Amino acid sequence: MKKLLASLLAALALVTGAQASGGDLVLDKFPKERVTDLAALQNGAKIFVNYCLNCHAAAFMRFNRLKDIGLTEQQIKDNLLFPTDKVGDVMKVSLNPRDAKEWFGAVPPDLTLVARSRASHSGTGADYLYTYLRTFYRDDTRPTGWNNLTFPNVGMPHVLWELQGVREAKFVTEPDPHAAGKTVHRFDGFEQVTQGKLSPQEFDSAMADLVAYLQWMAEPMQTQRTRIGVGVLIFLAIFTFIAWRLNAAYWKDVK
Repeated sequence: MKKLLASLLAALALVTGAQASGGDLVLDKFPKERVTDLAALQNGAKIFVNYCLNCHAAAFMRFNRLKDIGLTEQQIKDNLLFPTDKVGDVMKVSLNPRDAKEWFGAVPPDLTLVARSRASHSGTGADYLYTYLRTFYRDDTRPTGWNNLTFPNVGMPHVLWELQGVREAKFVTEPDPHAAGKTVHRFDGFEQVTQGKLSPQEFDSAMADLVAYLQWMAEPMQTQRTRIGVGVLIFLAIFTFIAWRLNAAYWKDVK
């Protein structure tokens, strides 16, 4: 029993430490209404296939499941499949894991459940992804030439830079409030170096669509689950009223 308690305390300390290390991260709020917007989900699926599926697999999602967001099988074949793929195939990639590890330092993770796995005390997984995708900046000290505010020193390059354009992050040096004689670098905004194909507002909207699709892919039945849950609660409320009246009618003559 003592060993079990010690193990639990050690695990709790690790979790607490992990949360404390990311406590200063402020996540932008993802516009969650996009998850029920079929047009947004379809656009997000297009962005995912064109920009993410080259390196990141979604091995637990089949292409034909996209019919649930309003796409026909022919639209999926014409716009989202490679010639050798079938509409019933899972979303896999041809990238060799060994090559990926050599190029990026790690194998790109599967994205099927990423919107759920990234949830934390700082916000939902969708909040994290929405912030992460919009905080890349040019950094010539990194092997890929890119860095990220939300995930510092990430191995992933900014694959969406043509849409957003090239930005640099500005930092200011300030005294460290927690250690006398030391300084810290504080983020002080982005500077646009070159314009992208999309305006900042259009890029944010596109990333919201992409994150909406990632959240839908992590749980395709979430909207149906919500509707079913509401129906169950309404049924229980009606049944409770009927049971209450039956109980009163049954016991009214019993003294």
